[in-house]
Amino acid sequence: MSSAVIFQLQSVCILALMYVGVIFKRNRKIHVKLMSSAMIWDILLILQIELTRNAIVKASESMLGSKSMILNIHVSMAIACVVLYGFMVFTGRKLLRGEKGIRRKHKALGISTIILRTLVFITSFFVASPNGASL
Repeated sequence: MSSAVIFQLQSVCILALMYVGVIFKRNRKIHVKLMSSAMIWDILLILQIELTRNAIVKASESMLGSKSMILNIHVSMAIACVVLYGFMVFTGRKLLRGEKGIRRKHKALGISTIILRTLVFITSFFVASPNGASL
């Protein structure tokens, strides 16, 4: 089994955890565990891809040389997703402390994050394809 397939399978599992986490949004204990696990696993997946493929060097070369627009889009969305994870953790911790006023912001960030992560997953198929700009 190729590393690309292993990475894609992990990505499916991460997205599944996120969507199940959304389903359990009213059960804080389960929601926090599922979403935290998904975010940590996603960051670990990025590290795996970097360690096996030198993805950061390839992505920065692509950004500078504009070799592949889909790769540029994919990398930009992946970076934005990790930044959004930081905001999700920040607002989520405030919610856990009882700051109810942050709930709308947390929800809006959550919707943005899950949509963006889904788009990262979709674009990963184009990036990892044989005629794509493989990371």
